[in-house]
Amino acid sequence: MRRRPAVADFEAPGLHPLLSRVYRNRGVASVDQLELGLAHLLPPSSLRGAEAAAVLLADSLAQQQSLLVVGDFDADGATSTALAVSTLRCFGAERVDYLVPNRFDYGYGLTPEIVALAAERSPDLIITVDNGISSIDGVAAARERGIETLVTDHHLAGRSLPAAAVVVNPNQPGCDFPSKALAGVGVIFYVMLALRAELRRRNWFEARGMAEPGLGDILDLVALGTVADVVPLDHNNRILVDAGLKRIRAGRARPGIQALLEVAGRGHHNVVASDLGFAVGPRLNAAGRLDDMSVGIECLLSEEPQHARRIAAELHQLNQDRRNIERGMERQALEMLGGLDLDEGGEPPLAVTLYEPDWHQGVIGILASRVKERMHRPTIAFANADDSGEEIKGSARSIQGIHIRDVLDAVATRHPGLITKFGGHAMAAGLSLPRAHYEQFNQALVDEVARHAEAVDLQAVVESDGELTAQDIDLEVASILRYAGPWGQHFPEPLFDGRFRIVSQRIVGERHLKLVLSLPDSAVAVDAIAFNIDTECWPDESVEFIQAAYRLDVNEYRSRSSVQLMIEFLQPAA
Repeated sequence: MRRRPAVADFEAPGLHPLLSRVYRNRGVASVDQLELGLAHLLPPSSLRGAEAAAVLLADSLAQQQSLLVVGDFDADGATSTALAVSTLRCFGAERVDYLVPNRFDYGYGLTPEIVALAAERSPDLIITVDNGISSIDGVAAARERGIETLVTDHHLAGRSLPAAAVVVNPNQPGCDFPSKALAGVGVIFYVMLALRAELRRRNWFEARGMAEPGLGDILDLVALGTVADVVPLDHNNRILVDAGLKRIRAGRARPGIQALLEVAGRGHHNVVASDLGFAVGPRLNAAGRLDDMSVGIECLLSEEPQHARRIAAELHQLNQDRRNIERGMERQALEMLGGLDLDEGGEPPLAVTLYEPDWHQGVIGILASRVKERMHRPTIAFANADDSGEEIKGSARSIQGIHIRDVLDAVATRHPGLITKFGGHAMAAGLSLPRAHYEQFNQALVDEVARHAEAVDLQAVVESDGELTAQDIDLEVASILRYAGPWGQHFPEPLFDGRFRIVSQRIVGERHLKLVLSLPDSAVAVDAIAFNIDTECWPDESVEFIQAAYRLDVNEYRSRSSVQLMIEFLQPAA
């Protein structure tokens, strides 16, 4: 455990001193960085291709062309698809539909096979959302069929760009947009902003007797997709997420998001970013992992609350099924990890690869994430791509300092033909390769990670914002911190550390440790909970004191609010 250093000199009149400390630790240097009004959003004109995309789409609307949105099968892709379809319809598009590839049959992105499927609907224009930047062959196949393509994506570009009519991606060469961290849903939101401005210039709404649509209605989708995709919450993304959260708290979320919150047991009035990331996002993702993401998209597009609730209940059950599958896979993975060859210091290899033919393709990403958290190593979990077993698919998760997409690119460059295809970004990626190449790939991956390992901390470190006094562990302070974000990737929720005396300890649920704690110099007791603990170690009645890293949270139960410590790390203390 280590304390976060203050990386900025920041104080603001009227701001709680503890919150000032937290902001300093996250690099906030001025009040301007805390201004989250929509007026502070970066303009669409600064996003390369956004205005050209707006012209292309406005021309398509004027010609009443058939538009087909091709999305991805995760929460970012689902929210991006729902946003594009609903907004284009709101703008007056009469012929707009969507298509999301089934990950088990077609894989990721606009492939020639997906173009062939799309062609059955006779689109004039394909709009990719949250994918397409690597779809060189797919875009070429669409053009051969006389179908134009608009690519909107946020993933890193390869050495060549697809020959689309327009490409909008903050990470494409030549784009000076300051926020490279936009999620896919953020990119298509910016395109819709530019399109509305273009339609306004053409007097589109006035000529048709339409009220100009406000785009506040889609900010709940932007917030959900941004948080669920775990992109860095830079200032621009925090503006987008904050606006969406405020809309949800005000009871103005679309029926689908409201229904997903309900089945997750979350009230809309106090929702925060972590609720979107850990409650709503997984239920939406479950459709793409186990079934068909169109189920999730229909939930987001539903305008009737009862219909949305029925679909949300289906998604909730899919998520339960996913958890059951995940538990079985995790048990198998732990057995494999027990057989890993450790070096003389007992350290695991620099990168971990796991393969089981029968693992579920839709869940290997979660498994890789679980193993990465346990081992603190870049991890790739593989499963068979089809019944033949000749091709395998992998899902990669990485640690800070190891850019996994760049690592895969380097492996592919050094070993031509080893990887069939790959894509992704710094912390997550996907790839395919022949089963016969697995062992060679494993060694090539370890060799490549070794080239970066000296500059990376290979020991997991819990970073704390320091200690709290007994006076700080207070409901008002907890509420201030809860709503002071939005917190997320690269702008983490405040975490504190301290030594506590255990008043009581017991297991609740399957693997959750419920505690009552007190500070050594205080008689005041506070509830605490540690999720998914090792039941072989806890509870332990012989332990009187613990050193813990925790978040200060507000627990609401039967209309009563109280302070609760959410334990992230604990160990016995003297």
